[in-house]
Amino acid sequence: FNDYGIYKHDFDVEPYIITSSEIKKACQNFKKTSEKEVRILCKQDTRESRPNVFREMGLFILPILNGKYAIVRGEGYMDIPIPNDETTIYKSKLSFLPDTSGIGNSEMQHLDFAYAASLIRTFMDDETLVLTIRGRKFSPEFSFNIGVHNIRVSGVQTEVDAGYEGEGQVVLVEAKNSKVSNTIIRQIFYPYKQWSKHTNKPIKCLFFDRAEGENVFAIWEYEFSDPNDYQSISLQRSGRFVIEN
Repeated sequence: FNDYGIYKHDFDVEPYIITSSEIKKACQNFKKTSEKEVRILCKQDTRESRPNVFREMGLFILPILNGKYAIVRGEGYMDIPIPNDETTIYKSKLSFLPDTSGIGNSEMQHLDFAYAASLIRTFMDDETLVLTIRGRKFSPEFSFNIGVHNIRVSGVQTEVDAGYEGEGQVVLVEAKNSKVSNTIIRQIFYPYKQWSKHTNKPIKCLFFDRAEGENVFAIWEYEFSDPNDYQSISLQRSGRFVIEN
């Protein structure tokens, strides 16, 4: 911010565009890897993980091109409230308990078990859902609005922890294995925009969490009232489940 005069930039007029090489150059004399590695510096997945200057100035950062970022003023994060509903006992549709499902503690593993037990299908009331999307891909070109600003994105890396397609919908899931109270909207919005380019079916967005040491699976469904508005996200419903075998 000192090197490039970003403190004086008028974010009400436009976002500030910065490249990874500029970030690397400004941070090259820092001692710790976490203070100078561009990938780490730009991974600001929660409000609390932002640098102090971002929090003080009400900013967040978005990738817009391979090696290029937009620093934007506004609310870039979505809340993940604790579901108000009581925990529901969910009867697994599996006829057995897989021995391998309890080994380790990864978000993918917990999500796969929830899908195998048909919890995802039941939550979405769609028995036709099958796993068709997973992992990292580069996005096509798309644009969207944040306030009065139009942001154009092309060829940035997106990741979907799991995507399920049914006869009438596509369900994209962002999964965690630790309790978080908020997350950056980009993690849901970018895949939502990307896969909207490839299907005319409605895209549904889920956030999934199973905290370490707990056997409670929590699911939130979010919706974008305007597919071209990054900040139009809203929580539709949520639930907490214990899978019983």
